[in-house]
Amino acid sequence: MKKIAFLFIATLISHTLCARKYEVFGPQGGLSMTITLPDDLDTDKGQCPMVILMHGIFSSKNFTPMPTIAKQLAKAGIASIRFDFGGHWSSEGKMQQMTIEKEIADALAMWDYASSLPYVSEIGLLGHSQGGVVASMAAGRIASRDHLSKPLIGLVLLAPASVLKNACQHGGLFDARFNPADPPEYVRCFKMMKLGREYLLSTQQLDIYGTAKSYTGPVRIIHGSQDNLVPMWCSEDFKNTYGESAELIVVEGENHRISKKTKDVAHLVTSFFTTTREQQ
Repeated sequence: MKKIAFLFIATLISHTLCARKYEVFGPQGGLSMTITLPDDLDTDKGQCPMVILMHGIFSSKNFTPMPTIAKQLAKAGIASIRFDFGGHWSSEGKMQQMTIEKEIADALAMWDYASSLPYVSEIGLLGHSQGGVVASMAAGRIASRDHLSKPLIGLVLLAPASVLKNACQHGGLFDARFNPADPPEYVRCFKMMKLGREYLLSTQQLDIYGTAKSYTGPVRIIHGSQDNLVPMWCSEDFKNTYGESAELIVVEGENHRISKKTKDVAHLVTSFFTTTREQQ
């Protein structure tokens, strides 16, 4: 009996500690995050901009290029908050239940959290690959709100993967093949990652550019010339969607993972947010 009581108490404590682990929650539960601050920031007295960093599908807040970008931003006096989307790595949820709409909800929850921080003066968004689609659509929805407690100062898209919609419509996503009109319960990508039926169907219906264009502020789009996963036309379509408020920078020799010229890309990100900060 004592052993059962001990196990019950230990389980209860474990669940309590896990609940305290998360400060922000999305549709699938708690979101694991890392905040990187400038060394000289006094969070009790000072303020600085913050950029929310969003990784790509199957990726993580701790994978290239996010940590490097966070460090470069901090050196320029800009804070960042990077997080794992629901169903990814240290966040709660299951990959099979992930959808882009749920990730947009994660991003908006993170926006609300960043907006509540007293040391944050304004906020920027950055997304890589699928995270770029999420960031663009989240920016559009944020811009459509009646009131913002903190201004949205800029948007950076790294190889934004709007091709995902086309891939799901044609039944060929990464190495998985399926009937787009009636997909199975899930498909397995790269023999490991499961994407569920809801993802495969809902991605076909996304109004990516229509939602994204509600944001009319400054945009920088960065795409590697050697990206073999997301075609260049995705970034070109985003550039056309945003018009004169956006610029497209092609990084020669860079791949989709942003692993060859990571510091160069981080510098392009930092210089963009430094400029938009000064223009506020």
